[in-house]
Amino acid sequence: MAALATNVVPLAGLQFDDKLGAAAGGGDTAQTGDGVFLVVANGDSNPHTVTLATPDVIDGDLAVDDREVTVPAGETWVVPLTNRYRNPSTGRAAISYDGVTSVTVGVFRVA
Repeated sequence: MAALATNVVPLAGLQFDDKLGAAAGGGDTAQTGDGVFLVVANGDSNPHTVTLATPDVIDGDLAVDDREVTVPAGETWVVPLTNRYRNPSTGRAAISYDGVTSVTVGVFRVA
């Protein structure tokens, strides 16, 4: 898994497309929190599904389903990375992809 760096978006704004990098075939990790989001650009001709692992459990043993987001072909989507996805052992979100062909990603936090 690759650790994605968080880009801080200042009040003046920020160009983001030059800060996206290739999605890792083995998945990525990222910071979580208020105002943190993942940008997923799918340049492929097929849709791709991004999965955010949800480490929470209810009643001590009932797992909360992971969040799956399908990004249509040729589109760029923004996905919030709230603390719901923060793994307590790593302090980061675990992100996986059904395919990484022509998929670029970046993590941003609003200042």
